[in-house]
Amino acid sequence: MNEPAHDISMNMEHFRSLLLDSVGVGLAVVDPASHKVLLHNAMFGEWFPDVVRGTASLTDLLPKFDAEEVASTLADNRAWKCEAEVKPKRRVISLAVELVPAEGAEHGEIMVQCQNISKIKELEYMIESYSKMIERQNRDLRKEKERVEKLLLNIMPQQVYEEWKKFGVTTPQRFDDASVLMLDFVGFTQMSLAQEPTKLISELNDIFTAFDRIVEQFSCERLKTIGDAYVAVSGLPEANPDHARNLAQVALLLVRYLKRRNMMSDFEWKCRIGICSGPVIGSVVGVQKYVYDIFGPGVNLAARLEPLCGPMEILISEDTYRLIKNDFRITDRGEHEIRGFGIKKVYGLEGDMSPANDSFGI
Repeated sequence: MNEPAHDISMNMEHFRSLLLDSVGVGLAVVDPASHKVLLHNAMFGEWFPDVVRGTASLTDLLPKFDAEEVASTLADNRAWKCEAEVKPKRRVISLAVELVPAEGAEHGEIMVQCQNISKIKELEYMIESYSKMIERQNRDLRKEKERVEKLLLNIMPQQVYEEWKKFGVTTPQRFDDASVLMLDFVGFTQMSLAQEPTKLISELNDIFTAFDRIVEQFSCERLKTIGDAYVAVSGLPEANPDHARNLAQVALLLVRYLKRRNMMSDFEWKCRIGICSGPVIGSVVGVQKYVYDIFGPGVNLAARLEPLCGPMEILISEDTYRLIKNDFRITDRGEHEIRGFGIKKVYGLEGDMSPANDSFGI
């Protein structure tokens, strides 16, 4: 026996109601003029518990709701979208809200669709947090790389560093035309015992920083510092035909700088400088602690000349003398017995041929 038509209609309406309430989407129909909620499914009511049929308005439910903007968007047959946060059960839920014209509506009613995007938002937040963390780590790595690079450039020349960075090793090189400068301070050991350490080291740091600027002016390289000793070279790792002349200018300016500094400082710094020209070998040595160093008779002779100096004196080898004798005022200091080298002629570097030339940026 067939069911009456009105019973079938009631069953279908009940089925539609159950179907709408079972979906995980909040649905509502809104009046186009007052924007009040006319009807909604269970999920919409759960997310917006204050909704009462015929009285709640989208203006109350959606803080970003703009009536004029919504009307203009729907008139262009486009969906109006926004995001909203609700807190139905002490837990904040993020919703994606979409307004579209209700199909088959007689009076232009608006369909509101809401989807829970909390999980997506959490995922986006996690991705954003992870991206910020990666960005911060990359930034820290760049800073660390710059710090390490700066440190390595302090212990080896730029050209050597580039080779080491590219290949992981450096090839020892012989430089036939190079000059080496060795400097240390008279009485530094006694000074270090008598003076406050922090102030003394601060003074020494200022002096070496000024020395570095002078060395760079003449295309020379500060090779290293050992305590109060300062070692500079010219003619390596890039060849320079003026290596001896440039290093002689550097030596004169180092002495001149200290004389001026002593006029204004509580400390009196007096240096001794030895310069020698000749072939040297340069290479990075060490496996875990890298250092660029030079080897050869010229290095050793410069180190032997420095102790022969008086305070604020510059002594040069005979090889250096031959290279610069026409450009500087030099005095013959006679022959000296030098350990490991026998009898050697020694010369004192007094100044350049233009004593008035005092325009260097010191």
